[in-house]
Amino acid sequence: MDRNILRACREDPRRTSTDIQLSVTSLNEPVPLRRTIRRRLQVAGLHGRRPVKKPLGCFSVTSIGPLKRIVGTLYRYVYEDILENTMRPWARANLGRSWVFQQDNDPKHTSGHVANWFRRRRVDLLEWPSQSPDLNPNEHMWEKLERRLKGVRASNANQKFAQLEAGWKSIPMTVVQTLLDSMPRRCQAVIDAKGYPTKY
Repeated sequence: MDRNILRACREDPRRTSTDIQLSVTSLNEPVPLRRTIRRRLQVAGLHGRRPVKKPLGCFSVTSIGPLKRIVGTLYRYVYEDILENTMRPWARANLGRSWVFQQDNDPKHTSGHVANWFRRRRVDLLEWPSQSPDLNPNEHMWEKLERRLKGVRASNANQKFAQLEAGWKSIPMTVVQTLLDSMPRRCQAVIDAKGYPTKY
């Protein structure tokens, strides 16, 4: 287990303990605690990384939506503002009136305050399992974006966001289509794995 933790960190030094935890988990071994991973890295002389705040982005089968930069902490009120002033106008302009919104079960996404916004705005929500990293299409879009920007340096946060935004907009729709077409297989793989990690 220790070798796998160190290998995962050396492969990508920017990985967080959560990312390493997901990558080293196997069926035959217990899931290491993030605290344990951090200790193992510290003993090996490797320094931890703080997780980077990702911007929020949306996409559909027909188009890629805007990327919204998160400044400060993403509270439920900030999330509601993004839904109201970024996501909803884009969805109405690109998807018409009949569409379903998918989000993960982050507490700020599922708070009563945000749930009330979805009711008031008559936005249909797709029910989502509580823990499903294998199923979140946005996570796979982030992977694609990170690969596109690997090795690209930025001198400040504004330049980094501009790079992310340009990279996000340049993802071909064929990539989105392939990802969405894979969702039935992903769902079946999660069912077959009975909650354990899948190849996705």
